[in-house]
Amino acid sequence: MWLHSKINKPSKKTIAVVGGGWAGAAAVAELVFAGHQVDWYEASRQLGGRARAVEVEGKMLDNGQHILLGAYRECLNLLKRLGIEQNDSFLRLPLQMVYPNGTGMHFIAPKLPAPLHLAFALLKAHGLNNEDKFALARFSTTARWMDWQLNVDCSVSELLNRYQQTPRLIEFMWRPLCIAALNTLPEHASAQVFLAILRDSLGAKRSASDMLLPKTDLSRLLPDACARLLQENGGRVFLGARIDHLEQHPSFWRIRSNTSTMIPEVNYDALILATPAETSRRLLASMSGIQTPAALSPPIEYSFENSLEASLEKSTEQFKSDTGLFDIPQFEYEAICTCYLQYSSELRLARPFFALRDDPSVQAFGQFVFDRGQLHSDHAGLLAVVVSAPQQEFELPHAELSKLIARQLANDFKMPALENPLWSRIITEKRATFRCTPNLKRPQQTTAYAHLFLAGDYTHSDYPATLETTVRSGVTAARLASS
Repeated sequence: MWLHSKINKPSKKTIAVVGGGWAGAAAVAELVFAGHQVDWYEASRQLGGRARAVEVEGKMLDNGQHILLGAYRECLNLLKRLGIEQNDSFLRLPLQMVYPNGTGMHFIAPKLPAPLHLAFALLKAHGLNNEDKFALARFSTTARWMDWQLNVDCSVSELLNRYQQTPRLIEFMWRPLCIAALNTLPEHASAQVFLAILRDSLGAKRSASDMLLPKTDLSRLLPDACARLLQENGGRVFLGARIDHLEQHPSFWRIRSNTSTMIPEVNYDALILATPAETSRRLLASMSGIQTPAALSPPIEYSFENSLEASLEKSTEQFKSDTGLFDIPQFEYEAICTCYLQYSSELRLARPFFALRDDPSVQAFGQFVFDRGQLHSDHAGLLAVVVSAPQQEFELPHAELSKLIARQLANDFKMPALENPLWSRIITEKRATFRCTPNLKRPQQTTAYAHLFLAGDYTHSDYPATLETTVRSGVTAARLASS
């Protein structure tokens, strides 16, 4: 059920949230719950950001298939506060890593208290020999003893080698888990961030390791629900509203657009930039004044050259740091491809999803396949294959990549008919996540400007760029803006 009741709290502040993705949605909901007056701005004509719905062949599909974890506390708590029932919105499955027809391992955690669920899953796992099982048990025990912390960060590959994980265990469990969680190859991925995910899933109660597959599209799941909540409580949503400038005044903020005429003249007590890192960096660069931590300063009109003339001893780097232009670093990004393949409506896999053995040397690129028909009645016969952190396959034409993925499915499932789908579609998010490398510096959510806050999966967190990180950042930014 949806939450339709109004929030019975007096309005405290007038706050603008810029960015219509999950970070902006979480910030909007938290602000409305706190009783603030909120305006929500999105440059595109649709809410959702990089986790949104798209229409394909008459079906509403996600721009990429997602899995949430039971450990995603902020995500699940926000959905609960919005009145969204978990059972209606997700298919909840125990932790598992199952490959089709003996092409890899078969690991499913039973419904037992932690850590017995992992012990029994390991005992009954197929496709792993005793050496593999002992190595996995040793790694889990050592990680718990270390409290899932490293003194010095390193790559996931280095961590696994350090603790003598077997090649088979790395290939069929650790590598796919790392790519799925961080969207970064193990040789490049941060071991500390990977351990944080394992801590909150494998190292917590059994339900924390459960896998939640959305039954509805991601736009409907959160952003649309937050927009309804906002509008029911007197707030406004502006779509197609690209923000180009932020204006700083003695006691308030204003936002400006070069192209949109719908931006109202409103004095905002606080701003939340829930936009991608590059957009937030551009908006910070549009600032015309320097912010002191305690209060809003009067706007100071100056160009970069004028500031140097006024203070010759300041270096370029120091100037930009003072004005917040270096608050957000330049990130490297990884793409995610999702290949949708439609077959006869009678097609049904034995499980809602399988892991796939990817091997670019034989042009097998798919890493996970999802049977959408087991999630949504209108998606019978539709499979979604995910390719995370793509390398050479990213350069292939879509028709060729779809054909290779269909052939991989036919071979792995030993079902020749899978090589000939009725139709296929590749959806690629070129900047799906930042590359989560060791010791990566991520910006704090506070900025050099009072009452101006950042939200997004790139902000400071011990988690990678997940939906949980995104929601956490939005909630945190809203609480900062409320204080």
